[in-house]
Amino acid sequence: MSHAHADPVTRAAEVRLVLVCILVANIAVVVAKLVIGWRTGSLALIGDAMHSSVDSINNVLALVVISVAARGPDEEHPYGHQKFETLGALAIVGFLSITSFELVKGAVQRLLAGAQPLEVSEIQIAILVGTLLVNVVVATYESHKGKQLDSEILLADATHTRADVFVTIGVLTGVLLSLSGFGWADPIVALAVAIVIMVLAWGILARSVPVLVDKHVIPAEELRVASEAIEGVRSAYSIRSRGSRFHCFAELTISVDKDVSVESAHRTADAVEANLRSRYGFHEITVHIEPC
Repeated sequence: MSHAHADPVTRAAEVRLVLVCILVANIAVVVAKLVIGWRTGSLALIGDAMHSSVDSINNVLALVVISVAARGPDEEHPYGHQKFETLGALAIVGFLSITSFELVKGAVQRLLAGAQPLEVSEIQIAILVGTLLVNVVVATYESHKGKQLDSEILLADATHTRADVFVTIGVLTGVLLSLSGFGWADPIVALAVAIVIMVLAWGILARSVPVLVDKHVIPAEELRVASEAIEGVRSAYSIRSRGSRFHCFAELTISVDKDVSVESAHRTADAVEANLRSRYGFHEITVHIEPC
């Protein structure tokens, strides 16, 4: 039995274990970057540390979401609790926006005042390289476990960590240029880091808002064609879908020949449901039947 169809409680426990391990690694990376950034005065490195801290926040958020999502639907939340994850993602957007603003303000002030070269030891550079390697390992491991457990949370977090890898590479470049006498390199890289953070924030916003406003997950026309491909379906209409890509719902009406038995019509509806569920991964599908 694949993890995608395993017991929800067992699957949630496995995802939670992965997140805890990654959280510990991310906290170690944030502490290392903050300490070195504070001792050297590198704005780019402090900004990178704040960006990396979002990985830890994501891990904590995911842990909460997994616990809440494992409860399943209840009387007050018949569609489940998945939108709590979306609301949490919007909170991260706010945090990222504040970080970007402060980073840009500090970089501009340093450029106007005349940036001075940084003083960074070889040991500190070695630690930065070590944090980069940790991020590479974390992103690879989390992506692998996300595919194995069919977990959208792990896959999304792995994507964010991979972006963190590129940011850290940029920061290291700025630090090395500053050591070579190019004092302006650090605030310039800090501006680049701020841009990357804002792009990530926009990506989260672009994924979250459609879920909150119930934008369709799959175009109605595509679902209509897939439904009408099933034998016995004369037409499909009143088609709606909602939710997120990994936790979505759909409802539609199909018309069948008026002379078929109730049992036969029910089998046709089951075939439509099975086809859409296997093709698009719907969490729940409601199929209404009407005589043609």
